[in-house]
Amino acid sequence: MQQQQYPPPNPEYQQYPPSYGGYAAVPDQGSHQQQQQQQQQQFRYGDDSKIPFDQAFKIERPKYNDVWAGVLFLAFMAGFTVVSGIALRSYATTRSSNGTGIYDADALTINTSTLLLFLFCLAVALVFSIGYVFLIRIAPRQIIWITGILNIVWGLGTAIYMLYRKQYVGGIIFLVFVVFLMFAFWSWRKRIPFSALMLRTSINVANHYGHVYMISLVGGLIAAAYAVWFSITFVAIYNKWSPSNNNPSCASSSCSYATVTGLVVFITFTSFWFSEWIKNTIHTTIAGIYGSWYYNSRAYPTGVTRGALRRSLTYSFGSISLGSLVVAIVNFLKMLAQSAQNDAAQQGDLLAFVFSCILTCLISCLQWVIEFVNRYAFSHIALYGRPYFQSAKDTWKMIKDRGIDALINECLIGPVFSFGSLFIGFATALLAFLYLEFTNPAYNSNGDFTVVICAFAFLIGLQICNIFTTPLSSGIDTIFVAMAWDPEVMIRDHPDLYQQLVQVYPHVQQAIHA
Repeated sequence: MQQQQYPPPNPEYQQYPPSYGGYAAVPDQGSHQQQQQQQQQQFRYGDDSKIPFDQAFKIERPKYNDVWAGVLFLAFMAGFTVVSGIALRSYATTRSSNGTGIYDADALTINTSTLLLFLFCLAVALVFSIGYVFLIRIAPRQIIWITGILNIVWGLGTAIYMLYRKQYVGGIIFLVFVVFLMFAFWSWRKRIPFSALMLRTSINVANHYGHVYMISLVGGLIAAAYAVWFSITFVAIYNKWSPSNNNPSCASSSCSYATVTGLVVFITFTSFWFSEWIKNTIHTTIAGIYGSWYYNSRAYPTGVTRGALRRSLTYSFGSISLGSLVVAIVNFLKMLAQSAQNDAAQQGDLLAFVFSCILTCLISCLQWVIEFVNRYAFSHIALYGRPYFQSAKDTWKMIKDRGIDALINECLIGPVFSFGSLFIGFATALLAFLYLEFTNPAYNSNGDFTVVICAFAFLIGLQICNIFTTPLSSGIDTIFVAMAWDPEVMIRDHPDLYQQLVQVYPHVQQAIHA
């Protein structure tokens, strides 16, 4: 049977059947042939003429989607700015009484010593993340094994240390985690060649098209700057509103633990939302670069990086904010469950610990599903500029109909990068734990703040690394989605890559024609 031909995804040159809301799936043969003839008269795909990104991937009206989510995101950021301004102003005027260095033992709440800890964690996260991306570039195949070995060694070392300190619950948890990692990498070994090929392809495109690494660096630095802002605000809130007779900032009835808790919850959730937004903005911008390579390899459009970024910050701003909000809510709930789990472990409450473990597991499963759909929905948004929920539904349906979900499940890059981020998150959390152990600040004499501070240190390392690795994983996600929309483009315009895919994963021939 003759394979059906799929045109490049440009709304100016094609009309999509309404049944799939955005891509040519199974139109009748007669209308499809007429459509192709019209397109050949309007657009010669792959000729030497180059067109701007906005012309290569035009979006339909209305161009601005999910505006309410974008407005809500800006409102939360404005609220964060106001809270931060008030807290920092108070902190600046009373800083001398809150400590000026690491060993300020007299301060009775989170203070400058804690701020310095967060800055140390941020520096470690930046160095480790940049080093990890560098390793990915020079050893794309070996990085899969390196990540697995690092996590196993790290988890085993942490478990032994905790057992040595007689923290048996935490030690057993890390031992179970290590056993899981060993089993996972042993069962994944047959999928490594396919995963390595996809990662190598993503790196090759990044080396020759667009400004992938520049976006990664700039995005990582913006995230780091925001982490500094958040850390200072976090410390300043405790100093401004913690109720204490010795607190010079607490001159009104507004000082209470309820106020501190409410404001910390607000800035933490806002930070989750911002972290997801910056990560998804990077992802959507990178998707424009890889989509341009996939569909226009012989006539790469002009101004792709600039055009894709401008679209992410304007027309798709609301959709990116909405998708980021969904993930931020789940991430925040997961953090609360993990904090409850750590508290129960410290207090020896076995029933609460088991319940919080089950809850954390369920939320993690929900998080995986939402993030899975989001990655491919944002690739669709990058090229078509459509609303978030419509893009998520259409992309998921096409992936399932094409059988691309089988390819996605075979690729280990997502789990590998997640484990790499976990490694850096655990490194910053361990740094925070050791810092508190050796400095022994007065406010943590009973260990009341250990869980909170280690949790925030872990999040700093995790989110920074996630943002640095987003561009490479985004490239792979976009390739998968493009293969689902237009598999014939892969066979016709990227024959070398297609043949390599067939060699390492023969099922690809059936998957993209399903």
